[in-house]
Amino acid sequence: MRPSAVRLLNILVPVKRAVDFAVKIRVNPEQTGIDLNVKHSMNPFDEIAVEEAVRLRERLKDAVKSIKVVTIGPPKAVETLRTALAMGADSAIHVEIPEGTPSPEPLAVAKTLRELVMRQKEGVDLIIMGKQAIDDDAGQTGQMLAGLMDWAQATFASKVDVDPSTKAANVTREIDGGLEQLKCQLPMVITTDLRLNEPRYASLPNIMKAKKKPIEKFTPADLGVDLTPRLRTLKVTEPPKRVGGGKVANVDELLVKLKEAGITPKRA
Repeated sequence: MRPSAVRLLNILVPVKRAVDFAVKIRVNPEQTGIDLNVKHSMNPFDEIAVEEAVRLRERLKDAVKSIKVVTIGPPKAVETLRTALAMGADSAIHVEIPEGTPSPEPLAVAKTLRELVMRQKEGVDLIIMGKQAIDDDAGQTGQMLAGLMDWAQATFASKVDVDPSTKAANVTREIDGGLEQLKCQLPMVITTDLRLNEPRYASLPNIMKAKKKPIEKFTPADLGVDLTPRLRTLKVTEPPKRVGGGKVANVDELLVKLKEAGITPKRA
């Protein structure tokens, strides 16, 4: 009896358009958020996720059938998708929201991704995504998506090995005490940490090829999801400016300064 054919892996990588990590953040005049009229780029953790998906295909060769990237964002977010396509992804999905619309919250993003996964005719075996976005630093979407899908999850991954024949993944993840190794069955969600890899720069030929790769478009209404925020930001202000410190000649003078500041030193 011939062994049954192993289904090739389909990888989905969610990416986010965020304020570039090198930009100095400023509060907008209305104090409703930060000034968004600055340079944007792909969220750095998502770049790592795209890179890892491409590296998996390079290691596993013909075992990876497709790498698809997806973003939820305004029309300009298509630039982020083109960057991911130039890095090596095959196709993309853009869930378009109007310009100026607040960035969707983690639960809304997870529900949107679930709907997209359910609509993929060839199925999704592995979702690789950044552990957090540098704008809201929530770090929740991957865990919520795994819960909604009832899939295995491995967060904060610093090393990923996938065995297509057994549909299993060995993931080394970073924890407070050091490293933890998990073995999970696909399908699963992996969120990437900084030390997983170093993303490549897209070459000019690949940038030109990316312009011809397909991008499928949806609206939240097409997917039947509601992206209305559950939280309301009352006010955003900049932190107080740091005040320079001072020097003291001895311990007695230090104690005096502490008492003047209302701090009572405790005896050892």
